[in-house]
Parts: sequence; C-alpha cells; structure tokens
Amino acid sequence: MPTPYDHIPDRRAIIRRRALEEALAKLMEHLSTGNEPPRQQVLALLRTALAEGRAEIRGRFEGMGPLRNDGPAVLVATSFLMDQLVRVIFDFADGKVFPAANPSAAERLGVMATGGFGRGELAPLSDLDLLFLRPYKQTPRGEQIVEYMLYLLWDLGLKVGHATRTVEESIRYAERDQTIRTALLEARYIWGDRALCDDLLKSFAQHFGGGDGRDFVEAKLSERDQRHLRMGDSRYVVEPNVKEGKGGLRDLHTLFWIAKYLYRVDKPSELVAKGVLTSGEAHHFMRAERFLSTVRCHIHYLTGRPDDRLSFDLQREIAVRLGYQDRPGSRGVERFMKHYYLHAKTVGDLTRIFVAALEDSHRRKPKLAALWQSLRPRQLGGFRLDGERVAAATPDAFEKDPVAILRLFHVAQENDLDVHPATLRLVTQNIRLVDKLRNDPEANRLFMEMLTSSHDPETTLRRLNEAGVFGRFIPDFGRVVAQTQHDMYHTYTVDEHTIRAIGVLASIENGSSKEDHPLSATLVHKIVSRPVLYLGVLLHDIAKGRGGDHSVLGADVAMQLCPRLGLSAAETETVAWLVRYHLAMSATAFQRDLMDPKTIENFAALVQSPERLRLLLVLTVCDIRAVGPNVWNGWKAALLRQLYHATEHILSGGTLSGGRAERIKAVQTEVAKRLTGWTEAEKEEHFGRGYPPYWLSFPPDTLARQAELVRRAERDHQPLAIEHRVDIERSVTEVTIYTLDTHGLFARLAGAMAISGANIVDAKIFTLANGMALDTFWLQDLEGKPFDGPQRLARLAARVEIALSNRLDIARELDSQKSSWPKRDRVFTVEPRVLMDNNASDTFTVIEVNGRDRPGFLHIVTRALTRMNLQIATAHITTYGERAVDVFYVKDLFGLKIVNQDKLKQIAEEVEKSIREFDARFEPVPKAAE
Repeated sequence: MPTPYDHIPDRRAIIRRRALEEALAKLMEHLSTGNEPPRQQVLALLRTALAEGRAEIRGRFEGMGPLRNDGPAVLVATSFLMDQLVRVIFDFADGKVFPAANPSAAERLGVMATGGFGRGELAPLSDLDLLFLRPYKQTPRGEQIVEYMLYLLWDLGLKVGHATRTVEESIRYAERDQTIRTALLEARYIWGDRALCDDLLKSFAQHFGGGDGRDFVEAKLSERDQRHLRMGDSRYVVEPNVKEGKGGLRDLHTLFWIAKYLYRVDKPSELVAKGVLTSGEAHHFMRAERFLSTVRCHIHYLTGRPDDRLSFDLQREIAVRLGYQDRPGSRGVERFMKHYYLHAKTVGDLTRIFVAALEDSHRRKPKLAALWQSLRPRQLGGFRLDGERVAAATPDAFEKDPVAILRLFHVAQENDLDVHPATLRLVTQNIRLVDKLRNDPEANRLFMEMLTSSHDPETTLRRLNEAGVFGRFIPDFGRVVAQTQHDMYHTYTVDEHTIRAIGVLASIENGSSKEDHPLSATLVHKIVSRPVLYLGVLLHDIAKGRGGDHSVLGADVAMQLCPRLGLSAAETETVAWLVRYHLAMSATAFQRDLMDPKTIENFAALVQSPERLRLLLVLTVCDIRAVGPNVWNGWKAALLRQLYHATEHILSGGTLSGGRAERIKAVQTEVAKRLTGWTEAEKEEHFGRGYPPYWLSFPPDTLARQAELVRRAERDHQPLAIEHRVDIERSVTEVTIYTLDTHGLFARLAGAMAISGANIVDAKIFTLANGMALDTFWLQDLEGKPFDGPQRLARLAARVEIALSNRLDIARELDSQKSSWPKRDRVFTVEPRVLMDNNASDTFTVIEVNGRDRPGFLHIVTRALTRMNLQIATAHITTYGERAVDVFYVKDLFGLKIVNQDKLKQIAEEVEKSIREFDARFEPVPKAAE
C-alpha cells in the first residue's frame, strides 16, 4: 500500500529505526525484570536520533542538491522522522517498559496522526497532533503507555497536541466540534493496533459521507472569515503570516478540507477528475503550496521556533536563500515579496472560485431572500442573475463579445451585486481577450465610469484586480500588482495602496469622511474635472519599481494613457502634472517653514492655479491616508491646511511679502489685545524683546501665551520656565521653554526629549534681545499621538532641567535604552544624506538631513550643527517608517546664510560622519566578532 513517504530518497539517512530500537534494547539487557530503564539514557538516544534526523533534512533543504529549497520535501521528511520516533517510543513503552505476556483485548491501543501531521506535511518545528485509540474504557496499562510516550515526547522538546478516545467517542465529538471533525478528516494510522484505526476511518467515512456537507462548509467558511479579520483582512500586509494570513497556507488547507470532505479526494490533482478544478488551477494550487511551504520552512529554520510571520529581517535573508539578487533598479527582496504576494493572490483566486461556488450551493437561503430573488428580474444588462450575483448568460459570452468582460463588472457595480464565482472563472479562462480591449472606446468608457462611479469604486477596482482584468486592461498597472517596497512606511503593495486611495477619495466625495477631512470634503466639489482627479489618484504611483524617479516616469505614463481613456489634451496635461508633483505638497508642508514667505511663494509658483491646488490637496490626503493605518494624524492635517490657505491667498492675488513692518505691527496689535492686565510699558518692553522674524512665526494666540510665560519667568527670576499645551486637534503637545541661550542648547533639549520618549515633529528656536532663548517644540509619542500624561510631562521637565545644567549624560542614557528599542528596524540600511538649499529661503540656509530614524537621531544631528557654529532657527521633523527627514533653517554666527561652497561641503561631511558613528554604536554585534 503506498505511503506518503515512498518518494523520500535515502530515508535511512534521516533515521534508522531498527538501529535505534537495538540501542534501546541494549539498555534493557543489564536491568532486572521489572526495573524501569534509566530515563536520561533513553532520552539521550532519542535526542540524538531527532537532532541527526533534523540536521539531515535541513542539510538537504539548504544544500546544493536536488532537494534544495524544496519545502514539500521537508514537510514529508519531517513527518516521516516523527512517525519513526513515535513508533520506536510506542514499541519501547509497550514491549520493554510495560510489557504484558498476554495483553487482553481491552489493552489494545492504536496511534494516529491528525491535522498537518496526518496529511504527512509537518513543518520543521510544528506541533505533533496525536490521537490514541482504545477499544473502550482505558486500562491502567494503557494509561501508563500513553503517559510514558507523552512525557518522552515533551522531554524531547516537542509540543504535542493529544487525545485518548474510543472510536465511538471520536465520532461523537466530531459531530459536535467541527475542529475535531477536520482533524479526523486527515487522520492517518501511525502504529499500534491497526484494526482500531481502520475502524475509526471506516466509521468516519460512513457517518460523515452522506448528506450535502452544508454544516461543515459553513463552519470552515466562518473560521476562514474570522481568521482573516484577526490577521488584518488583507493579503498585502508588509509582514504577512505565511500560514494564517489571508492568501496563506491555511486558505489552501481550507479549500482542500472542504474538497476532501465533499469529494473524498486525497490530493489536489484528484479534484481535476471530479470537475472541481481545471488542470491549470490544480497546477497553480500546487505551485502556490510549494512556494509558501518553502518560505515557511525557511522561517522555522532561521528563527529556531514555530514562527510563521515573514518579518522584515527574514524577508531579506530568505530572498537571498531563494536566489533573488539585487539588480540595477530592482532589489532582490522586493522581487521576492512580489512573488509572495502573487502566490497569495493565486490562493485568493482559487479559494474564491472554489469556496464561493460551494458557498453558493451549500449555504441555506432565508425564505425572504428566496422570495426576493423570485421577484427580481432574471436578466440584467445582458447577464443573468443567479441569486445575488451577476453571471454570464452563456459559456461563450465573452468570446462573442469581449467588451462584456468590462460590462460584467460595470453592471455588478451599478446594481450593488457580486459577480458569480463561475463567471469569474470564465473571465480568468478568457483573460487574453482583455488585450484586445485597450483601444476599444466602449471598453475605456466603461472603465472610466467604474473608476469615477459614486457606487463604491474601491470594491469594483479590487474585483477587477483580483480577476486579473485590471492589469491586462492597463498593463502599466499590471506592473505594480504585488509590487512591494521593503520599508516600514508602506503598509501595502502598490496596487493595494492605489485602490485604497481611490476608496479614500470616494469617501471624501460622498461625505462619509467629512469629519476627518473637512477642507478636502468641501474642495472636492469645486474641482472642475472629476476624471482628472480620479486618474491622478489612480496613476500617482503607477511607475514605482522601475528604477527611476517614479513621479517623472509616472507623468510619462499619464501622457500616454489619458487620451486613450477619453481625456482632452488639457486634462491629460493636468493629470501628468499631478502625478509628476504628487509629493510636492506633503514635502513642502512637512519639511519646510510655512511661516517663511519664500516657502509659500515657491510652492505657489509650482502650482500656478487654484484648480491645481485643490486637486493636489485632495490627492495628497488620499495618498497619505492609504499608506497605512497610523500614518495620518491631526498634525499633518493642520500643516496641509495651513499650506493650502497660504497658497490660495497668493494665487488669489494676495501677498505675503512686502510691508513687513506693517504686518509685524498688526500682529503686535492683536497680541496686545490679549495681554489683559499688562501696562503699556510692559507691552512695549516685551515687543522690544522679539526680533522681527519672531513676530511673523506664530499666530497671535500663541504669541500671547508665550508673552505670559516670559513675563512670569522674568518677574520670578526663573532660570528655566516650561509650559505645555496639548493640542488635540493637531495631535501634538506644544512645549515652550524659556531659558538662557547657550551654545548647543537645541542639541541638549533634543537629547533630553529623546531620552524621555518624546518625538519632536516640529520646532522653532528664537533668541530674544535680552539673551534668553524662547524655544517651542511640538511633540508626539511613538504612536503619533500627543505626548501627554502628568507623569511623562513631569519626567520630561526634570530631564530638561538636568540636561541644561550639564548633569545629564545623554550618550550614556541613550546607550542604556537601546536594548528596549524596536528590533525590526535594524534590518534596514538608510544611508545618511545631507542636502543644502540656499534657494528655499531668502534669509536662511536650509539643510535637509536623511538618516535612519531612532531615538537620539535629532540630538546627534543638532550637536553636529552646533559644532559647525550654526544657529538653528527652525527644525521640521518627518519620519517615513525607518527613515527620518529632518530639515533645519540655519544661519552662521553672524546671522547670515552660508554661501561658501567649502563651508557647505564641510557641514555636510560633519553631519554625515556623526550619523554614521551614531548608527555604528547601535548596530548588533556580528556573531563572528562576539
């Protein structure tokens, strides 16, 4: 009779069962009858066999032979190894430890494997699931054998799931519990009384072989849905779970469980003969299973534990092991992850077609739904209605009319219906017909209507993408399907991010996101051309992964594609401009001083028209919101609003430059109104403290609060005054510090805040005419929320005070905290880069510093700038996952811009050197150097 292990080459090299049994028998030779053998010696023999077997299997997997990177071979070989160990332990317990000269019928005992072990597919460090079968009530000797076996297996470091039952109990439990029923579905005889095990298999087949399997199908579908929700309900997460995640191995298992339960097959290829899968689909099933199993084996071997999460650090290592090398413009790890997501998508295609078809035929239909279906028209837009799904009228419908492929999704969208799984399969089988539709006016019209529809365009685009139609109809989009970026900023693949961005746009337009995005929700209805906006969002990342500037390359794609989709020359040019500059608004808002008139003037010169400004704001919001769940916050929203209103003022004929003295006077007049209880002399004294740039850097309310802080500190002769205000709307805590201005003040403050766990997102630094510093910081915690709470703020104030008195060793404190920092970002390398810009401001040199984000990064950079004798006026801090982009507005000691090229080069080199030295201190020590 064939076994799962017939194709394992040289099985004896994995484990020699007879040799192990002989070695155990020798332990018994010198013992008196009835004495139990020395446990440690027994364990030593078993441990050696287990370790050598695992080493042999791993050597084949990681070596250069024919089984290299063959995950399924590892699963079968590991299962074989465990089978043999269980057999040896059973025989030893039954025949040597608890021997019985004439065992009774009641003492019969069979051992079966269930679950993945039952399939003969055991990952290197997975659990063993065992079922001990007894005829009826357990005897003391049977209990002893089971207990002895389990303790030996546990002492070997194996995690064992187990149950001891009769055949009748097993069937009874399986009736009540679908998990037990699933485990028994894959039960396999290992050793012991074979007749008992055969009885169970026969009883199971008889008991559950009849009927339509409706309850089992419902239970498996419900388990799948709940598991997807637990794992994030997307197969495009950046650190997927290979086993439990959407599109992972468990989805394939679910498909096969249902097929095995309903059709009594033992492998996917048998589903072809049953007419469930085509030969091509069965081939895709096995390819996906092989790839995912191989990745899972690598995870187990690399982590040394039964982990199934494909984390960032493992992605890079596994990519190398699977032969994915870096190429010009293409990183090996990103190609590896793209293939992972493509396989996950294949799993989704298979499970959707197969499981949804079962769901359609096996789930109970409520009477009301059945009545509604009987009343609905059976034809819709040339398609037939099958329940709540749109279906092709005939098997050759798409061959006769290829445009019907696009019309199918259009009809489903407009009528809020799903597409029948059998029709989706028909679409897949006719997918090449989509190539003929690219220049078809009707097909392009249908696509644009679906994209810009008020009926949930996100779901329709996702259906088009899942069916493979989207990437065939727009090949440039097909290039970014499953395209990933190996960083901690982007949560989804490029195609998933783009589709989610369209969903955000639709929610802004229909008003459901008005509370989160009030400005965008108002402006979106003032935009002249909806197609321009929707295509701008659709195409903004279309050229990612091509090795160049995706904004520039994407603009070229837009120029070629938009006319095909029916846009005029002017509209096409606007879409191309949007794609080319889709990052400009966020870069300006988050990385430039919005109170500097030159910032607004430069941005207005780029945008040129109110229409483009509206388009760009909405696109920017959609882009950021679709990056990931924790990227958007109130601070970013406030900065974008500020930039929008300032730019709109310029584009509407207003001015931000000129009349500086008048503007300062107007601001001081507004501040004076808020300073109740102040004498005129006190007001004039305070207005004399601030230099002109200070009065144009804050709104009057903030200036008034700062004036009160300065007045109290001067009156009470405080060397240090700190005030904080939590700004819920902008998701920040505003901390103002008034103290004596000293060399390196910013660096010390940044260090104290880093040690306190505060993340600086913005800062404005001013020295007043009395020699005091008035510095304002906007802080968030590491989750992007306001840095608040009495204890945290008190701790921050204490550390600031200690730092300013030079009693805080910032470097040592950072060293002591590094063990608690997140580990996963250490896999990323961010090369330090310093850019100098003398055109962004009329009065400051702007320095942009890029590096790997970590606590203390800002402290290191500002300390380096201090060493170069630079005065920092403002700092704007932005993080993109593991990458920090810090921008500083600086002057030299004489209050002038730095124009000397040698000096600029020297500054850049000093800052880069400081960052590299800082990074080196926190890199994990290589094992060879330990």
